[in-house]
Amino acid sequence: MKKTLVSLAAASLIVTSAMAADKGIDIVTTGQAVVYYETGSDNGTDGKKLFDSSTDNGASTGNVGVQLNLDADLKNNFTFGSQLTYLGTMGLEKNLVNGVKQGGGVTTSSNDAQNQIALTKIFVAKKLGKTTAKIGRQELPKSLSPFAFSEGWNVFKNTFDAILVVNSDIPDTTLVGAYVAGGNRSTDINTLGNINANANTGTVGGNTTLAVQGTAYMVTVANKSIPMTAITLSYYNLAKVAALDLGNNGATALWADVKVAGKDLPLGLKFGLQAGQISGGKLSSVDVATTSAMGIKVGLKPMDSLSFCLAYTSVDGDDNKANHVLKNTGGIKTPLYTQMVYNQDAIALDANTFMVKGVYNTGDYGKIIAQYAATSAGKSNLMNNTAGNKETDYGEFDLIYKVKAGGIQYFAAWVNRAWSEKATVAKREYDSQNKIRVWARYNF
Repeated sequence: MKKTLVSLAAASLIVTSAMAADKGIDIVTTGQAVVYYETGSDNGTDGKKLFDSSTDNGASTGNVGVQLNLDADLKNNFTFGSQLTYLGTMGLEKNLVNGVKQGGGVTTSSNDAQNQIALTKIFVAKKLGKTTAKIGRQELPKSLSPFAFSEGWNVFKNTFDAILVVNSDIPDTTLVGAYVAGGNRSTDINTLGNINANANTGTVGGNTTLAVQGTAYMVTVANKSIPMTAITLSYYNLAKVAALDLGNNGATALWADVKVAGKDLPLGLKFGLQAGQISGGKLSSVDVATTSAMGIKVGLKPMDSLSFCLAYTSVDGDDNKANHVLKNTGGIKTPLYTQMVYNQDAIALDANTFMVKGVYNTGDYGKIIAQYAATSAGKSNLMNNTAGNKETDYGEFDLIYKVKAGGIQYFAAWVNRAWSEKATVAKREYDSQNKIRVWARYNF
């Protein structure tokens, strides 16, 4: 499979060059180069240690990557886009890391080209009036596709094999239709496959996986007719949702998001409401419950350089059935307002979560973000399965610094995680963990 990806990548460059030579088509070249590093520690016996790259106690991961985008106007309102991605380590494993953050075929010992190079985008788009259709491997935004979106937290974003149609004929309204056949994942961009929805689905007596083995259809309506209000409604039909059998078991997902903001509101006041559910599917002889969720957030911006946000989300769970997890089908994150750096497993099922966030923008010296979230867990919460199936509450504090200097975007984060019960991973027990994540990204 990976050798095929390399062949396609080479073919993309050859075909694009041929079009430029034969038809006089201008190719716009852009891209990015990234260095990404993360390390961690915990309070367990013989626990992981910060900046340790040893095989036994190391918890340091990293990647070096380069993406090259080749985009062209094919005339007659046709456009073409492709993206060639190199993802490797460039020797970081020799003194800094003992693993990779974003992999697939990439490991600290994989030096062969077919593991490190992939064609992560290749599409053709056509615009007709106020309708645009895009066919091929592409990114999908969370704002229009809350259950199948490209995540930006890792080295590179994940992409999907999809057909996307966007129409804006109706005033103040955007209509979106999508057919999603597969894709890679935010942790694994070098391997294409199923879209793998609802990973780590909670079941009676433990965890299993409830994946989308078929395709997905999506319809989204985004409307701004009401003053100061943006409403987004999405519907998904997911085919062959199963774990232990591959029967034709479909599931559906609904999601609604309402945002209220305007210059007339005092102190930069903003409101947000979200709600939705996932239902259907089959897990052997165990019934799959409908998972419902809701969220609310309030934001304030008392001055240009300072803003605050308070959010609450609730996701239910059924202790006697298997449960869908409220997660992105193309990654690991959630569409919930309380999503932090590392808390997706805590908030995605049978959880009530409060979050408070503050952002201070210093201008040329960067942006400082401090946020804390506390989750009260039920019996079906995903965190329980690493703590002996005990109800495990979770807390996380993130301190993040972002700055752009010399054309390079820098990111640094310290993450403190705490559990009410000791987590058991690989026979090691701990209830506190620290993470440090840094990266540098140059867009050209």
